[in-house]
Amino acid sequence: MAAEKWVYMVTAQTPTNIAVIKYWGKRDEVRILPVNDSISVTLDPDHLCTVTTVAVSPSFDRDRMWLNGKEISLSGSRYQNCLREIRGRAGDVEDKEKGIKIEKKDWEKLHLHIASHNNFPTAAGLASSAAGFACLVFSLAKLMNVDEDPSHLSAIARQGSGSACRSLFGGFVKWEMGSKEDGSDSVAVQLADEKHWNDLVIIIAVVSSRQKETSSTSGMRESVETSLLLQHRAKEVVPKRILQMEEAIKNRDFASFTQLSCADSNQFHAVCLDTSPPIFYMNDTSHRIISLVEKWNRSEGTPQVAYTFDAGPNAVLIARNRKIAVQLLQGLLYYFPPKSDTDMKSYVVGDNSILKEAGLDGANSVENLQPPPEIKDNIGSQDQKGEVSYFICTKPGRGPVVLPDQTQALLDPETGLPK
Repeated sequence: MAAEKWVYMVTAQTPTNIAVIKYWGKRDEVRILPVNDSISVTLDPDHLCTVTTVAVSPSFDRDRMWLNGKEISLSGSRYQNCLREIRGRAGDVEDKEKGIKIEKKDWEKLHLHIASHNNFPTAAGLASSAAGFACLVFSLAKLMNVDEDPSHLSAIARQGSGSACRSLFGGFVKWEMGSKEDGSDSVAVQLADEKHWNDLVIIIAVVSSRQKETSSTSGMRESVETSLLLQHRAKEVVPKRILQMEEAIKNRDFASFTQLSCADSNQFHAVCLDTSPPIFYMNDTSHRIISLVEKWNRSEGTPQVAYTFDAGPNAVLIARNRKIAVQLLQGLLYYFPPKSDTDMKSYVVGDNSILKEAGLDGANSVENLQPPPEIKDNIGSQDQKGEVSYFICTKPGRGPVVLPDQTQALLDPETGLPK
């Protein structure tokens, strides 16, 4: 019986992603099949990621999951679909060192413990469910020795959260909507890895880290049922944009990339307004950030910064290079300074080495910032303290990895319970 006390674990880290050609609307709610293709940029997991530990043991009496330290129910169909699909593909597992041998047929009766942690706010429009379900599927596939490539795994992750399929790859990723009824061809493919266009710097303005009023799931359903603009977008607009965006990424054509990203983000939010009742994901601060970027791009003559907003008010700003990102951060901090008692390193997180390059090591230096010279019109004075909760500086990043260091595991290796 002593041999039956073992716990076998795997810990993985998975990035989140931000769509530049948006997914909005399903043609099949159960299988999570979209009405159009989408394209995303994977964000550096050093700054935005989900870490998940999955464990199996004959001593576990049921499947259990903890998200950010709180136990949650696994009874929902999205979790159940992912667990069923992965268990159905499980292989034989042997760990000679620990004397553990699990045969393919054993997985049906063994129970799992899952602990997951996001290093960014859940359900605030930062694609936390994407990273979460991608990490769940990737870590379970490693635990159960599933012999499938990332595209096949992406079709399983998609059944947890649509955009999760795009987090199975790094760099630039396309989710092909597919045409088969069973969804087997609705998978993610990598267009280019994270090194392909490594000049890009991404600054996220976290305008609100609160949970949104209309979830993406119900928002999409209402748009599909009521928005004529969504039908036109899916049929006429997105197919052309997808081809143009693939070309822009391949050729590192920032002007086209910016034009397409901004236009698609704005059209997605127009679809939300065209929905009955209308859905408002952006707020006044979001609109002011758009205005700032649009004016800067026009004054320069060529685009310097692209913006895109998911289903929330947070701005994802993509600068063409590091130098532009430094100027962008200075402009953002001029218009949206931190509250006076804020430590700059908690106001600009992720790659905060950019603070030094921007000459912004202390709060005093923010007060000394000059208004961006190219923006003559007033976007608002410097009295907007607290409108932005914080900024995240990041870049395109790699796909999921296993974390071999046991100290990073979220479950105790002896008990399989949260540490």
